[in-house]
Amino acid sequence: MMLAMQKSDSKNGMDRRTRLTTVPVPKLILELSVPTIISMLVTGIYNTADTYFVGQIPENATQATAAVGIVFPMMAIIQALGFFFGHGSGNFLSRMLGAGENQKASEMASTGFAMAVISGIIVAVICNIFIEPIAHFLAPGDVSPQTLVMTEDYARIILLGGPFMMAQFVINNQLRFQGSAMYAMVGLLTGAAMNMILDPLLILGLGLGVKGAAIATISGQISSFFVLLAGSRRGENIRLRFKDVHINRYYILEVINGGSPSLMRQGMAAISSMLLNRAAGIWGSEAAIAGMTIVGRIAMLLSCALIGFGQGYQPVCSFNYGAGLTKRVKEGYTFCVKWGLIFLAVVSSICFIFAPQVVSIFRDDPDVVAVGRVALRCQTVVLPLSALSVMSNMMLQSIGKGVKATITASARNGICFIPMILLLPQILGITGVEISQTVADVLTLLITLPLAFSELKKM
Repeated sequence: MMLAMQKSDSKNGMDRRTRLTTVPVPKLILELSVPTIISMLVTGIYNTADTYFVGQIPENATQATAAVGIVFPMMAIIQALGFFFGHGSGNFLSRMLGAGENQKASEMASTGFAMAVISGIIVAVICNIFIEPIAHFLAPGDVSPQTLVMTEDYARIILLGGPFMMAQFVINNQLRFQGSAMYAMVGLLTGAAMNMILDPLLILGLGLGVKGAAIATISGQISSFFVLLAGSRRGENIRLRFKDVHINRYYILEVINGGSPSLMRQGMAAISSMLLNRAAGIWGSEAAIAGMTIVGRIAMLLSCALIGFGQGYQPVCSFNYGAGLTKRVKEGYTFCVKWGLIFLAVVSSICFIFAPQVVSIFRDDPDVVAVGRVALRCQTVVLPLSALSVMSNMMLQSIGKGVKATITASARNGICFIPMILLLPQILGITGVEISQTVADVLTLLITLPLAFSELKKM
């Protein structure tokens, strides 16, 4: 397998620079995006696996599904930090490779990795110490004591995998930005397979419930970490070396510039998930929390292919921008937006038509389906718009426009969604909860397009 990947990464005998700057852009993006699309789809499936299998527990399935949803904001924060260090270091090292500054690229790779590991350990220790107040803060005030206990059980184990989760995101993104999407794919697939095998065994077979779901999740993350670490030492990929770790002002600022959009995007997702859970609990019930959790997982799964497509574009974008080939940057952007719109229009139509059946796959509770059906249809109506929003954000981030990228990254789950989830339920009740994400998606596009087009005009 590793030999095959090595051949793939040096396709037709071309070195990395020649390949990324001369191969036709559509062909290059497809070559790089197929592994990342597969990775994201499988990752999306195994991120929904916990929700699916805890929904099959013979007793208290709705409470278990709610508990997994309540912990999601905490997981999103850990992922946000991982993407912060991964995209921050990956964007920079790719531009440096494009500019021929290989030593700076090598130092950034090791520095970004070290910063992620240190941060992961700190988060895991502090959050486990204060897990009870954190669980009470994340959960709506009227959840049952049983749901709260499940929330704490799930969160404690998830936190133990925090350092591995952050580190694997860093290596994965660094590999992608070097054009080694195949290595990145194999690493994620290994963890996904591990998680999906262990989920039914631990949750249902051994009767461990939410604890089994958490153990399966961190087992997958640890597996991915070690496979990705091995992949980073193959082919032309930059080796992670202790001597190249330089946690200084220069590299910290570059990580902040390149990684802040990801931190804001994922961090705002965590805050919005928490507010969504609270609103669903206040204006609905634990069934409403479960319903919105399921819809969130489905929407994430639908977006995974788009994100994987965009991740195939990112190394093309950053490398060619660093090399001064801005025409290829624009060509790639147009190509990705066009086909992203077409793909999302098709899958959104299917989910809109069969919304009740899709939600009931995860939980057949009529109260859960009633909320999930409306929310899923509202979400899929505007989902194709995210092709423009996501690709614009990825382009701005990859060319180093940190401020604009941060604004576009925080628009959907922060600038637009937070006011909507606070305001609309006050007016429309549970319907306001169900449509808040729909309104946020439309407003996000109005913010994103002017910022993206201003940079495209400069090119």
